[in-house]
Amino acid sequence: MNRKKRLTWQIPFLVLLIVGSILIIRQQHNMPYQHDEGMVFGTVYHITYQYDSDLKPEIEAELQKVNNSLSPFEKGSVISKINDNEDPEADDMFVEVFSLAEEVSAQTGGAFDITVAPLVNMWGFGTKQFHRPEKESIDSLMRFVGFHKVALKDRHVVKENPNIQLDCSGIAKGFGCDVVARFLQSKGIKNFMVEIGGEVVTSGNSEKRVPWKIGVTKPTDDSLQTNQELQTVLNVTDKAMATSGNYRNFYIEGGRKFAHTIDPHTGYPVQHSLLSSTVLAHDCATADAYATAFMVLGVDKAKEVLAKHPELMAYFIYEGADGKLKVWFSPSLRDKIVE
Repeated sequence: MNRKKRLTWQIPFLVLLIVGSILIIRQQHNMPYQHDEGMVFGTVYHITYQYDSDLKPEIEAELQKVNNSLSPFEKGSVISKINDNEDPEADDMFVEVFSLAEEVSAQTGGAFDITVAPLVNMWGFGTKQFHRPEKESIDSLMRFVGFHKVALKDRHVVKENPNIQLDCSGIAKGFGCDVVARFLQSKGIKNFMVEIGGEVVTSGNSEKRVPWKIGVTKPTDDSLQTNQELQTVLNVTDKAMATSGNYRNFYIEGGRKFAHTIDPHTGYPVQHSLLSSTVLAHDCATADAYATAFMVLGVDKAKEVLAKHPELMAYFIYEGADGKLKVWFSPSLRDKIVE
């Protein structure tokens, strides 16, 4: 009798549970995907997410917070005040990015360095007006370059020299992706793709109900940024991905190519075979910083860093001795290569 009573109670409960699950799944399938795009950090962003309303104003408010903290082009931003030696109190975003930049700098032997900005500008990559400086000019600026010459104490940046300038362009786009991803997650959104200037964070599934697939552009010289030919496609669901390359921002003088990646140790644009560095990580700021660092290090030294960081995956495109494009990728990335 007791067993019969239990079944009498359990059966309706199970039916209710099944019906409820079906309704939730149907609601998720019927919920539309929103598509937002615009300009931020001097580049284009594209954000796709499954939600019942458009969140573009809130998303852009989050991106503006990043600008207010990290953009050297925003006169009142935290980083602009630091560069002007106004000694502001750093906000949470700046503290997070500075701390990560410090960590990646240490892990890459100084290859990632947010104090390299004066050199980038001297070469003309920051102003889009190429200028090949004299050795004496480079040497004079090298005194102000080096992450060990700045520190964060009690939320204030302390510089060894007031001429030291900070620039987070090698990490800001990735961090911006993370900020938007956190915002979407705070809304309970599980399916989304955030892309800012080629840096990407994904979660869940795309509109096609399949994992997100992101292309890696073939690194052919493309200063006008019109080339869309893909080298490969990666499955990056629930991952962050960033790419750094020397095939778009470069100048040619006297038959010699000068790319925008500056080696903080020499003050000169890097001269090695690595053309494109793509990194997958748990968060996009980390992926962005390491992708930049690997472009400085080159293939062999980058592999040494990767051997110490199994949480990272990388896809390198480089020029072989025969002048043809070659590829190397982390063994753990093999299962994510779609084509």
